[in-house]
Amino acid sequence: MKYMLLVYLDEENALTGPERDHCYVESAELCQDLAASGHYLAASPLHPTSTATSVRIRESQRLVTDGPFAETREQLGGYFLIDAKDLDEAISIAARIPGARFGTVEIRPVLEITGLPQSGLPQSGLPQS
Repeated sequence: MKYMLLVYLDEENALTGPERDHCYVESAELCQDLAASGHYLAASPLHPTSTATSVRIRESQRLVTDGPFAETREQLGGYFLIDAKDLDEAISIAARIPGARFGTVEIRPVLEITGLPQSGLPQSGLPQS
């Protein structure tokens, strides 16, 4: 079963620049381990919420606003898409994500529906050092 592991962090206070860079290195190492064990599907950090744009359709009108949909203490900072045999295995993998030490990792099963194209996800979305 596919699981999306969503990494939430407080953008303002979670990591310094060097800490963030180290987290990227650790995340890339985790992705290599997950690939070797057959669990890795995709992963990538996201740019800050200041670069986000939200789109809503209300009464047939498109509403575009800067920023994320909701104001929260923690913001979505990245994701891992994995293949795990069950929730327990997904929890074990989520606990290995470096961001879990600074924020929260939400685990969501992916609902697979027919009619979608095959994944065109890149092998690694992590920034290169």
